[in-house]
Amino acid sequence: AGFIKSPLSQKRLTQDSVELYCEAIGNPIPEIQWWFEGNDPNETYAQLWDGARQDRVKINATYNLHSTSTISIANLTGDDSGMYECRASNDPDRNHLSKSPKVKWIRSQANVFVIERPEIATQVTESSGKLILSCNMSGQHPPITGHKWIHREKIVEQDEEPGAFTTYTINGKREEHSGVYECVYEANPQIKGQVNISVPPQVTAYKASEHGNEGDTGVLTCKNPSFPAVTTWSWYKSGHGLLENASGRYIIKSSGNKTELRILKLDIEQDTGDYFCNGTNSYGSGDATVNLRVRSRLAALWPFLGIVAEVLVLVTIIFIYEKRRKPDEVPDDDDGGSAPLKSNATNHKDKNVRQRNAN
Repeated sequence: AGFIKSPLSQKRLTQDSVELYCEAIGNPIPEIQWWFEGNDPNETYAQLWDGARQDRVKINATYNLHSTSTISIANLTGDDSGMYECRASNDPDRNHLSKSPKVKWIRSQANVFVIERPEIATQVTESSGKLILSCNMSGQHPPITGHKWIHREKIVEQDEEPGAFTTYTINGKREEHSGVYECVYEANPQIKGQVNISVPPQVTAYKASEHGNEGDTGVLTCKNPSFPAVTTWSWYKSGHGLLENASGRYIIKSSGNKTELRILKLDIEQDTGDYFCNGTNSYGSGDATVNLRVRSRLAALWPFLGIVAEVLVLVTIIFIYEKRRKPDEVPDDDDGGSAPLKSNATNHKDKNVRQRNAN
């Protein structure tokens, strides 16, 4: 057996996680095991298994053409610092209880250094229509080479300053820029703090006005784009009160920052009107209004019937106009066509008579 990839030494903060990777090749395919030796001088190597350390250790291995194995440890503590060893062997007697393997296990080692997480004090202040976010790291910490501010997985500001204090300024109101902002200290390991801009729900309707056909299912939707998420959603109808799933005709589905009201078998008289969605979190509540209009099933035919009516009116007008129009003077075809033929015939007869008389 031989290694084609070995684990790499890493530095991590307490409460972080770490992942080590190992890959070996051989014929037959070798087995991979993970062992650990702590920093205590009296501590010896002990084998790690999946689920160790109160289920904080996860080991995944695959054996296809060659061996690969990954060990990950979550929620690190200072006791997780030490030497991690990837061992590989394809000797048939490698796990025999009494026989020693003919070929010893090959080993690849990596050190994991778990450093105590520094304290980071965060603050949000408002001044002259601006929000000022700040992070201040205290206590011992590794050298800092810069800062980043991240919002919604995008870098919104960065610098190369070495200080433990960093700020980010936002132009606008708190309600317009709520969310989670991260201040990232560029160091080894990287250190992150979190600044939350929290507000009551800023509930809005997907559409202020919805339309539905009689007998169909109506769908009304509201959302909350602000932070933190809504914990409780409720729907009301003007003149009706609270709407509940138990009523049979109303189905309410809510998850986090979105809620949906479905109304079965829409009725023109009963369901037309204003509906109110209300969202509540630990900072307050907010609501929005959706107006629902229910149309008759024949409503879709009105444009077509209108066109047909226009065509019928136009045809009727044309027909009446043609009936009332005065006929044009008709030329006398008998006088114009028969007379010349009669005259010619008479002339031809007279000519024959004259010829006979001459003879």
